[in-house]
Amino acid sequence: MSSVNAPGSLKNLRRRNRDLVLRAVQAGGAASRVDIIRETGLSRTTVSSLVGQLLAEGLLAESTDRRATQTATQTGRPPTRLTLEPSAGAVVGIHLRHDGIRLAVADMAGTVLSEVVVDLDVDHRADAALTFVEEATSDLLDDTGLDRGRLLGAGVAVSSPVRTLSRRGPALLATWQDINIGVALDERLGVPVRVGNDANLGATAERVFGAARHARNLVYVMLNEGVGAGLYLDGRPYLGAKGVAGEFGHVVVAPGGQVCRCGNRGCLETVAGAAALTTALPSSAGAGAPDLDEVLAACAAGDPGALRIVADAGRAVGTALAGMCTMLDPDLVVIGGRTADAGKPLIDGITETLHRGIPPTGEPIVPVVTGQLGARAEVLGAIALAVATAPLTVLNDGLADAATS
Repeated sequence: MSSVNAPGSLKNLRRRNRDLVLRAVQAGGAASRVDIIRETGLSRTTVSSLVGQLLAEGLLAESTDRRATQTATQTGRPPTRLTLEPSAGAVVGIHLRHDGIRLAVADMAGTVLSEVVVDLDVDHRADAALTFVEEATSDLLDDTGLDRGRLLGAGVAVSSPVRTLSRRGPALLATWQDINIGVALDERLGVPVRVGNDANLGATAERVFGAARHARNLVYVMLNEGVGAGLYLDGRPYLGAKGVAGEFGHVVVAPGGQVCRCGNRGCLETVAGAAALTTALPSSAGAGAPDLDEVLAACAAGDPGALRIVADAGRAVGTALAGMCTMLDPDLVVIGGRTADAGKPLIDGITETLHRGIPPTGEPIVPVVTGQLGARAEVLGAIALAVATAPLTVLNDGLADAATS
């Protein structure tokens, strides 16, 4: 055996280190050189050399992190982010909401190339939802001019817990009990499919593309029809022992309160979910119950009732967050989902009870901000999941093809 190719040789060590760098960028969707050093344990010199080589070979791409540049000093090199070469292939991101589907095709840097949104009763029409995903994926690939062979994977965000120790369908989607979403869509799309909880993937999206890019310890709260949370601890997503961490909407905040769809009483969702907000706001004379958009519009217009309803929901969220933040000590809390569009009244309500509920430590109170990605957060998280889990061997082939085309 040649000593050059022997296990532990410099050539094999360099190949291993190249793989570590590629995987660090792939896993995070985007990464700075500092991120790569932290994740791989490699030296600054080694990372700099390998990144330079991978950039020269067209396997990685580099862009300026504009948000970070705005706060950087005027001296020194602007911060940059590394991604996989965008043209190496494509992925699909899918968000299966209770009442609709958002689907997007993106390149390997996470840039959305084409997107579609449809209203559909996903809870009760599983077959229709799966058929739509299959047909819409084909249509979007045609729209972008991408060959089907360039599709490397898909990610799916679902409004339900995704248990790592069970193969059954989502627990809170009515007609999905016997459907394995990953297997069903793998068969229809012909690519590896990964499934994640929508709040967890919303957290991933804000960390990769949005408000939490530089937070290593993150609590993301999603306020939609349901209420959920996604967690990052020490730079990594935290899913729990069975994959169901972050079921924030089912934390009891009003003992003896309204019955929740989970069967308990007084869950946060019964106070801060969309249904709670819409039923609490008195309707106009002769009109039916308002929808969430109308509640948010009334809040923006300064309607006293809407402002009180949103602020009260925020206070309930802050009460539930206080225990979580006391235990986890996050860098940042990001509020996402449709209700986050309420803005200041919601955030003020959250911070009021959150700050009151956290024991004084002499340290700054955790900041609470509105997410930057809005209604697209979950589908962008699904895209990030697909990029992070694309088979590296297939990905390397695609990168090599892109470099030589």
